Amino acid sequence: MYSKLIELEACAGKGGTYVECGGKQLAVFLKDDGKISVVDNACPHAGGDLSQGELTENEVSCPWHQWEFDLKTGVSKHSAFARIRVYPTKIENGVVYADLDNPVTP
Repeated sequence: MYSKLIELEACAGKGGTYVECGGKQLAVFLKDDGKISVVDNACPHAGGDLSQGELTENEVSCPWHQWEFDLKTGVSKHSAFARIRVYPTKIENGVVYADLDNPVTP
């Protein structure tokens, strides 16, 4: 079931937006191509705030130690064991939704 997260116009350009929903702390990324990615906000390495990380085409780097995570797979370049959950998303009527019960990555 998809949960309403945030109005699309409230998403930060060139970076992430922190959102809490369903007891989860999330980072919402509006990419240059207009697509949205929603991931767990905390870096598994040391808990850094990924919504404040640097966004490239399909990666976010943690602002604390620069660990990079693929926004499609959730896997870090630094260790295949370091992963973040990536959630299915959709945009309807200018609102971002994510399926928080069924992440695409464990």
